[in-house]
Amino acid sequence: MCLSRLLTQDRHTQRRCDATSTYSNRVQPRQRSFRFSRLFHRDVFHVPKRQLKLLSITKRQSSTWTIAYPCYQLSVHRWISVTSLECNRSGRGSLRSDRSFEDDLSVCTSFDDAEDDAEDPGDYRQSRRPHWANKVQFVLACIGYSVGLGNVWRFPYLCYKSGGGAFLIPYFLILIVCGVPLLYMELSIGQFTRRGPIGALGQICPLFKGAGLSSVVISFLMSTYHNVIIAYAIYYFFAAFKAKQPWSECGNSWNTLACWLPSYSAIDNRTRPNASRTPAEEFFDNKVLQISNGIEDSGALRWELVACLITAWIMVYFSVWKSIKSSAQVRYLTATLPLLLIVVFLMRSLTLEGADKGLQFFFHPRWELLGDAKVWIYATAQIFNSVGIAFGSMICFASYNKFHNTILVDSVAVSLINAFSSLLVGIFSFATIGNIALEQNMSVEAVLTDGPGLVFVLYPQALAKMPASQVWAVLFFFMLVCLSLNSQFAIVEVVVTSIQDGFPKWVKRHLLCHEMLVLLVCVISFLFGLPNISQGGIYFFQLIDHYAASISIMFLAFFEVIAISWCYGVRRLCNNVKEMTGRAPSSYFWFCWLIAAPLLIMAVWVFSVIDYEPPTYHNGEYKYPWWAEAIGWGIASLSLICIPAFAIYEFIRANGNTCAEKLRNSIKPHFEACKICGQEYCNESLHNFEDNMIKEQQDASSPIQLSITTPLSKSQT
Repeated sequence: MCLSRLLTQDRHTQRRCDATSTYSNRVQPRQRSFRFSRLFHRDVFHVPKRQLKLLSITKRQSSTWTIAYPCYQLSVHRWISVTSLECNRSGRGSLRSDRSFEDDLSVCTSFDDAEDDAEDPGDYRQSRRPHWANKVQFVLACIGYSVGLGNVWRFPYLCYKSGGGAFLIPYFLILIVCGVPLLYMELSIGQFTRRGPIGALGQICPLFKGAGLSSVVISFLMSTYHNVIIAYAIYYFFAAFKAKQPWSECGNSWNTLACWLPSYSAIDNRTRPNASRTPAEEFFDNKVLQISNGIEDSGALRWELVACLITAWIMVYFSVWKSIKSSAQVRYLTATLPLLLIVVFLMRSLTLEGADKGLQFFFHPRWELLGDAKVWIYATAQIFNSVGIAFGSMICFASYNKFHNTILVDSVAVSLINAFSSLLVGIFSFATIGNIALEQNMSVEAVLTDGPGLVFVLYPQALAKMPASQVWAVLFFFMLVCLSLNSQFAIVEVVVTSIQDGFPKWVKRHLLCHEMLVLLVCVISFLFGLPNISQGGIYFFQLIDHYAASISIMFLAFFEVIAISWCYGVRRLCNNVKEMTGRAPSSYFWFCWLIAAPLLIMAVWVFSVIDYEPPTYHNGEYKYPWWAEAIGWGIASLSLICIPAFAIYEFIRANGNTCAEKLRNSIKPHFEACKICGQEYCNESLHNFEDNMIKEQQDASSPIQLSITTPLSKSQT
């Protein structure tokens, strides 16, 4: 006898459904029949076609159900699998129940019209969240995140520091060994668990749940300063509409006596004077930033940048406030247009005078630098930052996929498009830098700069010399806004999705709706980002970018790979992929997941600690004080401490009398299931249920016959 009480609600009307049953001895060949009778209440209300009818069926059943719901006859005529029932409803065709198991004796299930369900009958995971409307939306989200500002300013600068064309060798090698396999792994985990990074890693290996939280902390820290780049781009975007671009000449109120026009050197064949500054440099430092002497002198807030930052956050909020339903529509523009503009700027840059000088530097390899560990560290860091490995965004995106989406094709496509885009941006950048080097009669190395200066100083300087410079400048900064927004969408969605997954009741009780949660995250990130737009904000920006993203990410990536590949197990992961796509990963991915990727990440992380260099600003001209570095390490520790802290917590609360038992239980996969809708159990639980059901039927006085099929095997009793 089982009594199940389920509460259902239709707008302001609440009904209670009571179901009681006991076993029936009726036996049919290879199937077990049940009959459900549903009786009307006096106040009958209309039930939408897609509304689920929740039932609870347990070990001891009867042939009759009495439920306070619309009345019709329902008969279970076959078991599709241990995860699905198919039923007949009088005069209405078939119904199907996708279900998971609360324990070995009970099942919590729901029925819906089979013809209306787009998922496969064997898919026992009911979606916790909406799906992408189509595959294009998912791919554009991944491409938009990977092809970002890192391709525009980090990749060219790292090529310059790492031997020019020689840098492309470790870059593409690490892309093959780490980039594609780890992206494939993250997409698989996200799609299988249908959760954000915290929930996904917490299910497959509770001991390393802190790695998921660490990625969320990094994403939150990045959200506070990444939008500052959008604020800069918005400022330049509106300034580009002026008839005479403010970064093209001296004589403005913010210019100094050191201001020097590069165009004169091309005529007189003069080298740029020492201690001189171009109009683009003075516009960025003196007008936009009003930069102070150092991080110790924070100065006042730049109110023009505050307005631009508010504008940027408003754009982000209204793009992600409906989750993927709103952001996916925006990405049709923000993810595709920048790729087209990159090609346009590439073609235009190749026509500039001196472009061959820059391209010669870019493609001419300095082979001796391949023996330098820093080159491999830079290549690995660039792959991880551009592809988005260990940041949680790809897991979050994949959690909105349909269960049977083909992940391998997506992983390869996103990785190749990202690498190809980086190569195109590198050609465009060095062609432009070659033009500036010719103008100033200097070497390419002397012209290059790191950080935002490459984007907001060198590129505007080159654009100012082009015909129709106003049009080119508007298009360029619009491209920067789009590239930055794509990354910011992903960063904010990681934080929002993780909070929504972890605290759904709290969000519903206190914030009422998803839109209020997004608003709260945006407001808090905006407030934490204000120090970045003070007069000394650029120093703080460089500091937090160095420690929050670069230092922490390798440490996090190593433990993520260990949690998935070694603790959860490559065999389990391959079974999950086969269950979703029908094809298991090749032995190449086994090798990369188990051996190559962990060893490479560990080596890069160790060498990065050994060869640690403190952050600097403006090509080493400004060195941070010791207390600023201490703040930086404190920021890095906010994410790093999550891994050991949660590991200790999960170990203490794990079941077991000995340390070995606690350790074994803390790394055991734990796929939590909702007590009402029964979701997300691993294959081991399904096989355990199948074995228990077979044993139960063999011991029953009146045996029943069932045909039970799992996604991996078939068993008949």
